[in-house]
Amino acid sequence: MNKILFGYDLNKQGQDYAALIKRIQATFPNYWHCLDSTWIVETPSSATQVRDWLSPLIDSNDELFVVDITGKQAAWKGFTGTCSSWLSDNL
Repeated sequence: MNKILFGYDLNKQGQDYAALIKRIQATFPNYWHCLDSTWIVETPSSATQVRDWLSPLIDSNDELFVVDITGKQAAWKGFTGTCSSWLSDNL
């Protein structure tokens, strides 16, 4: 399974983050979401496929960054509990 990191900025006032978050959680049940608009998900999909899946869920003036971090080194600071455990267990 791939570990895909993505982040987005929804620039239009009144964007519905709740609906987007629900769709992401339903599609990628093994996820890390401990920073506002940053996610790491476990998926058989590629970074391009995740980008293409997310694109219709955001507006044309929003920004989206998607990268495959499978097997890459990771380091973090300041996360405790579930947030730190997920990173330790999955990266």
